[in-house]
Amino acid sequence: MNNNQRVARALAAATDTVALEIGVDILDRVPVMFKEQFPGRKAVVLADKNTWPAAGEAINNYLKQSDVECEEPFIFDYPNFHAEWTFVKMLDARLASTDAIAIAVGSGTVNDLCKLCSYRQNRQYMCVATVASVDGYSSFGASIIYKNMKQTFTCPAPRVILADAGVMAKAPVEMTAAGYADLAAKIPSGTEWVLADFLGVEPIHNVAWHIVHDGLKESLADPVGVAERRPEAIATLVEGLMLSGFAMQAARSSIPASGTEHLFSHLWNMRGHTYNGYTPSHGFQVSVGTLMMCAMFDEMCKCDFSKLDVRACASQWKNRRQMRHEAEDLFEDLPYGDNVIAESMARYKDREEVRRQLQLMKNNWFDIKKMLQEQCYTYQQMYEFISTVGAPTSPEQVGISLEQMRSDVTLVRHIRNRFTMLDIGLYANKLGDWVNGIFGQGGIWEIGLPY
Repeated sequence: MNNNQRVARALAAATDTVALEIGVDILDRVPVMFKEQFPGRKAVVLADKNTWPAAGEAINNYLKQSDVECEEPFIFDYPNFHAEWTFVKMLDARLASTDAIAIAVGSGTVNDLCKLCSYRQNRQYMCVATVASVDGYSSFGASIIYKNMKQTFTCPAPRVILADAGVMAKAPVEMTAAGYADLAAKIPSGTEWVLADFLGVEPIHNVAWHIVHDGLKESLADPVGVAERRPEAIATLVEGLMLSGFAMQAARSSIPASGTEHLFSHLWNMRGHTYNGYTPSHGFQVSVGTLMMCAMFDEMCKCDFSKLDVRACASQWKNRRQMRHEAEDLFEDLPYGDNVIAESMARYKDREEVRRQLQLMKNNWFDIKKMLQEQCYTYQQMYEFISTVGAPTSPEQVGISLEQMRSDVTLVRHIRNRFTMLDIGLYANKLGDWVNGIFGQGGIWEIGLPY
């Protein structure tokens, strides 16, 4: 199946987006696509202080030259601008004052704000992607910090998307590296989904799976081209990112595109983590989580679950009250604590379910191991890809100490009601060994202290 066929199949499965164009120097296509999808409507260009000169001003001019009636552009020009509720209220007020269709010109922040606010104003919108930095362009839902916690608000993806690889190739190289890392995260997250499906916990959505994974490794195959910002490599990368978003539309869930590696980023954002005065990009945080989970799979595959004492493991599993106390001890005094505790209890599995999953692991271990190894990259393979594009390869590069990264392993599994491979490690009393394999003597991020 070629690229055009993959995109066509993905659009057919998507619930919100009906048109996508990816090319080089195609900003003049914006008014054509706008007129096709929003005939007779006014437009308002939304951008930030960087995306306005990169593409927003040109788009506004193309619209006017094509006789599309345009409102005054709305440009976010604020320090540390990010997807936070303050900016939702600001954009809500602007869109409430007009019936114009918004054209979001930018990456994750501008798009997420526009996505949510357009939905709140009961209208669709168009997105012009300016950098291959995230998979959220084409996904349903908007990730917004609300009441000190990063939350995903349900809202439709854009009706139409244009991605200009020529513009994207001029974006800061670190933003493109972040997008590459976000796409690479689908490797370990997909591996977790394979395991969850086998255990009967999170069934694979067949259409969404193939949208993401049929061309995933091809989209990751040219890290040198991405690092050098060659437009053709950028175009291939952004196609993979867009397809991930369409898969989320098809599944009505983020599970086709994210797993435990994303939970580290979510946890750090919930804490308000900054590094050198700024919030590290989503993709850079996910880069570290991705390497962590590839290393965790390496450690898991060193085990022999065929010899596991399932009864002993299940008998030691904490009951619901004990697990609630653990979650309260970890999160109760934090501003987002109530939400996390609720998620933790919603995902709790009793001893019988733990026994069932571990017995499946034991009975089928060698088949499971082969299946996981075929899906996942080893840590070393992923390190080569990630380091080539210039994304972070250690927690310190996003301002997280090795000690903090190690202690966060205990926390991340609580914050979302979704299966993680950390669960299996806990059920089998092996998670400590896996963590020590990563942070202990000779590990990839050696500290030397036991977990």
